[in-house]
Amino acid sequence: MTAVLAAAVLVLVAGCSSGDDPPGGLKGATSATPGASASGTGSSPSPTGPPAKGSVKVVSTLTKDLKSPWGVAALPDGDLLVASRDEGTITRVDVETGKKTLIGSVPGVAPAGEGGLLGLAVSPSFASDHQVYAYFTTESDNRIARMLYDEQKPADQQLGAPDTVLRGIPKGVVHNGGRIAFGPDKMLYAGTGETGDTGLAQDRKSLGGKILRMTGDGQPVHGNPDADSVVYSWGHRNVQGLAWDADKRLWAAEFGQNTWDELNLIEPGKNYGWPEAEGKAGKAGFVDPVAQWKTADASPSGIAYAEGSIWMASLKGERLWRIPLAGTEPSAEPQAFLKGEYGRLRTVLSAGGPKLWLVTSETDTRGSPEPGDDKILQLEVK
Repeated sequence: MTAVLAAAVLVLVAGCSSGDDPPGGLKGATSATPGASASGTGSSPSPTGPPAKGSVKVVSTLTKDLKSPWGVAALPDGDLLVASRDEGTITRVDVETGKKTLIGSVPGVAPAGEGGLLGLAVSPSFASDHQVYAYFTTESDNRIARMLYDEQKPADQQLGAPDTVLRGIPKGVVHNGGRIAFGPDKMLYAGTGETGDTGLAQDRKSLGGKILRMTGDGQPVHGNPDADSVVYSWGHRNVQGLAWDADKRLWAAEFGQNTWDELNLIEPGKNYGWPEAEGKAGKAGFVDPVAQWKTADASPSGIAYAEGSIWMASLKGERLWRIPLAGTEPSAEPQAFLKGEYGRLRTVLSAGGPKLWLVTSETDTRGSPEPGDDKILQLEVK
């Protein structure tokens, strides 16, 4: 891949990117949030935030030839579970060897457009309950189900029958959301989309265009805005990125329409504006994003937290964004890495400390796949 000239030292470093300013784990390692999917808590930032300029080094390609990879979740030993959106299967990837093992298919998945088998999460009590959670599209809705993962059974037959914990999330050809993750509170969070029906985002009775918070059984939990609802925040267009920082604050990445993609700091009961507001609109009653990007530069999917920054994988933008944080605000301008080097980027997952896993998305029907796509890359960031 293209080597990048690091301006600070003027040395050509293969596989390492010093980033662009914006136009406007290893096996046995576990994240600080057990069972978290596409998130992580990394190391604590300094009060003034991490350095203004960061770096990304591509350490290795863990594995290749994945088909429409979407959700990724780490098992307690560090191995990765990877969902294939269009094939409806889950594959285990050994983080020492890159070996892929098909563990099973998820019955009922009906892939179409942006729908299919999407987010994955591992139960915080996986050591005792062996449950894997999946967000997926069916013929009638999007839903979340859990499955028993039995490693003693033959390969490709290791998943039990899905036990649906939440159904009735609106489905569409587009804007299905799909990211799920267990938070530091051991509750299950889900980002959903409004399916192109923009009114759903402001309809508090709908599960579309929301961030949801629930128990592992899919029930509303204390601390939600309404005691009988799993809705946590609303006014979202299409949330595909969830992560918590070192102080357990929830961040979410969201696709804009034609103007602004967003990184939001999520608080319960807040309205994030869609479709009345896109980007930093400054409208009363709505929460503005912490950072925003032109849609051509981002189209964000997964995010993770590491080394004091949010790291955001971008599809159309084909780059990895670093957003350094000082508390609830960016401490410096966002910085882009790997621009155009690996194509569309779908998911990023913390592997502890400076380690990230980054998943490409060239086989999602919108990319230009080359031999070996799609890949999981091991990154070292700061």
